Amino acid sequence: MATKKQSLSKPSLEGALKQGKFAVTCEVGPPKGAETDEIKESLTYLKDVADGINVTDLQSSVMRLGSLTTSSMLKEMGLDPIFQITCRDRNRLSIQSELLSAYVMGIRNVLALTGDHTTMGDHPDARPVFDIDSVQLLWTIKRLEEGFDLAGNELTEKPSFFKGAVVNPGANTEAAYELQIMKLKKKIEQGAQFIQTQAIFDAEVFKKFMDRMEKEKITIPILAGIILLKSDRMASFMNKNVAGVFVPDPVIDRMKNTDNKVETCKEIASELIEDVKPYCAGIHIQALGWEKHIPPILKGIN
Repeated sequence: MATKKQSLSKPSLEGALKQGKFAVTCEVGPPKGAETDEIKESLTYLKDVADGINVTDLQSSVMRLGSLTTSSMLKEMGLDPIFQITCRDRNRLSIQSELLSAYVMGIRNVLALTGDHTTMGDHPDARPVFDIDSVQLLWTIKRLEEGFDLAGNELTEKPSFFKGAVVNPGANTEAAYELQIMKLKKKIEQGAQFIQTQAIFDAEVFKKFMDRMEKEKITIPILAGIILLKSDRMASFMNKNVAGVFVPDPVIDRMKNTDNKVETCKEIASELIEDVKPYCAGIHIQALGWEKHIPPILKGIN
């Protein structure tokens, strides 16, 4: 009698978090075209260090290969994809259908996002949908898991997902910060099981946020967002154009005055990870094309 092969794949993101492991998630952006060699090369650097890999969904409203198809490709490679799905491009019919499709493909991690407006991307004249938002998207997933669609019709089989959401701990006004806390609570109420934060560059800002989480008795696993900073110009651009992300002047000066931007980037990321590690369940690294530098960064973390 044939015996069932044992899986040699890495533990899932859900398993890693439930086991109390300091989890690492990374992020890849699907290509702008049908060629997949470049993304597959990026994945070779991540396969041994990442517990889960986010697949962006037309990030910054730029037309690319789809998140669902790319997530399926990762699954076939033995990786644990985190299927990002936004509300920008789909009505509730399409959202529910894609979620069921993801489940049938064996994809279990879903990150619920509202999505950037189409005016930010390379098709600014495209009509956005926004039939529902990220909180309602989590509620939609919960209804599917209960066995019903949003019209109350019963499903033939219930899907089951490990559901994630995002929060920005660096909101730069008191009103914006409180709005982030309020939305986070709503996302948890609607079923979010893990949280990834927007990029942080100041560990004190993150510590303050985690103190607030303790005060609010929020115990959901939170992964701190880490972006690999490539240059001082990149830092200045983010300070000017990315809401809630602030790179402190000393960090910008380090990148400006260094003779080796790659090594300095790795040092900054390593120091930041060491500083936030005692306060969170893991980290979410956005390498933006520098995926090959992630393994050495993580190797130096205690």
